Amino acid sequence: MANPSAARSFLQVAATEEVTPPLRVVQIEGLVILKIIKHCKEFSPSLVTGQLLGLDVGSVLEVTNCFPFPIREEDEEIEAEGANYQLEMMRCLREVNVDNNTVGWYQSTLFGSYQTVELIETFMNYQENIRRCVCIIYDPSRSNQGVLALKALKLSDSFMELYRNNNFTGEKLREKNLSWVDIFEEIPIKVSNSALISAFMTELEADSPATQCDYDRLKLSSSPFVERNMEFLIECMDDLSAEQQKFQYYYRNVSRQQAQQQAWLQKRRSENMARKAAGEEPLPEEDPSNPVFKPLPEPSRLDSFLITNQISNYCNQINGVAGQSFSRLYLMKALQEN
Repeated sequence: MANPSAARSFLQVAATEEVTPPLRVVQIEGLVILKIIKHCKEFSPSLVTGQLLGLDVGSVLEVTNCFPFPIREEDEEIEAEGANYQLEMMRCLREVNVDNNTVGWYQSTLFGSYQTVELIETFMNYQENIRRCVCIIYDPSRSNQGVLALKALKLSDSFMELYRNNNFTGEKLREKNLSWVDIFEEIPIKVSNSALISAFMTELEADSPATQCDYDRLKLSSSPFVERNMEFLIECMDDLSAEQQKFQYYYRNVSRQQAQQQAWLQKRRSENMARKAAGEEPLPEEDPSNPVFKPLPEPSRLDSFLITNQISNYCNQINGVAGQSFSRLYLMKALQEN
């Protein structure tokens, strides 16, 4: 005979909502990283995307496979073919017993220009079906400078709540204590390989030290990368200035409306005093039908937040490249003196 107390406890446990631990690490297999790099570099400078497959295990998101998307064009038939291609690829992977659970997507970028409204909309679309997903960003132009420009991003929970409500007013942002740095969260990436691959890589290592020098690391010129970053940075500064002008125009209109409201209230109070002296009923001091009291719509701060994020990204890239260039210059100076 079943124990009713045990049955009740089982039902209670089943009814209890499972608390999802926060995402701490994105663990990617080395082969997946090589596939992403190969796909992005082959089509550079064109931007490409692909699907990430794996498992969501506790606080770790394991990425065990990926496949590229065909290059899309602005055509409904081609978009439908892309969706069919994605479903067919996942069906084939399932048949050969490969992980076919979608955990996000990867995309290439040019000089770190990825913080856009389109990226946020893609995140929101994925969030409708996938509890936790990430986007792997790879920048081939930055990787040419000797840095593996690979990062995993997700949207913060507080930002997603505001985006669903489409409310980016100053009052709401202050209430949520949300600033431009709180839109995206960068998740640490951990590269993992199976024991067989690690053993194979150990066998490939040469016993003798490398005799060929890599002189490309001492190349002093980094002007093309810095110039393009400066061009994009100037464009972002112009966009940010345009956004600030929108807010200045809004606050000027608010001040003008408040002055009109005060003038209307003073006039109404004077009329009420005259009506009161004549023994008539006073008129209400607030008239919702009056366009003067209609609240002005506040511009959204989302675009300015994204532009500020992008400016910070360009500044960090320029700072990193300039620091490496100074190190090489000091090294060459010391070699020449010796």
